[in-house]
Amino acid sequence: MSEPRFPYLRCDVPPAEADGLGHRLMEFGATGIEVRDRTTMQKGPDDGRVHVVGWFATRDDAERAQAQVGGVVEELVGDAWRDAYKEHFKPFALTNELWVCPPWELVDGALVLDPGRAFGTGLHATTALVSAQLEKRRDVFRDATVLDVGTGSGILALAALRFGAARAVATDNDPEVLEVVAENAARNGLGDRLEVSTTDVREVTGSYPFVVANIRAPVLIAMADALHDRTSGWLVLSGVLASEEAEVRSAFVATGLTHIETVRRDEPGPHEGKPDAWTAIVLQKP
Repeated sequence: MSEPRFPYLRCDVPPAEADGLGHRLMEFGATGIEVRDRTTMQKGPDDGRVHVVGWFATRDDAERAQAQVGGVVEELVGDAWRDAYKEHFKPFALTNELWVCPPWELVDGALVLDPGRAFGTGLHATTALVSAQLEKRRDVFRDATVLDVGTGSGILALAALRFGAARAVATDNDPEVLEVVAENAARNGLGDRLEVSTTDVREVTGSYPFVVANIRAPVLIAMADALHDRTSGWLVLSGVLASEEAEVRSAFVATGLTHIETVRRDEPGPHEGKPDAWTAIVLQKP
């Protein structure tokens, strides 16, 4: 029996173009999208661009998409990727106080995480930026419920629970995330305190003293009113490049939120001749 083959199309683009290209690849039949930069387990290029990787059911599908957007079609063969994935994911400090480790390399007291098919190991700068805010502002949500929009692997919701939240509500538009988050919560003995669903943030009921959303800028802007409505206290946004920060901040201030601070994590990459950076935007409802 021949080994399974997993075709994908890889395109190198500036970070600000990654979302748009990802949407196009989905329209062309991609079954999943991955963005690789210098902070992800599978590294992106060194020249300031990112790899946008579209996974396809067949090589023919990948080549048809290539004819539309360019890039390089490649394949993973067999299950060797599983071992390579484990080699890249080692225990690390997510914040000053919280470590993350994979289930195959346990560390006492660490948050045990296997992202599986979902985004979010904590290695990406945007996840680290939000986690630092959870640690810094834990008194705001102690013994309360935190809302994590675009949860991915569930890492931010789980970090909030470790920093003192009583419960966490997590949402994501990818149905495959549900199982991944539930498994990660169970690994940490937090399954009964975390609720995860594919409910759109516009349909989530209630409001929360602390809301986090680690999603790319265009998506955040589109849900500004909904995130405002879900927030009764603090809102932390990330997935935003420095070049996008002013537009995102303005969209949320226009809803009535107050801008508290913007924190940055510099990454290599040209932006008008200067390094660009990932940012987290901290807002509060008056």
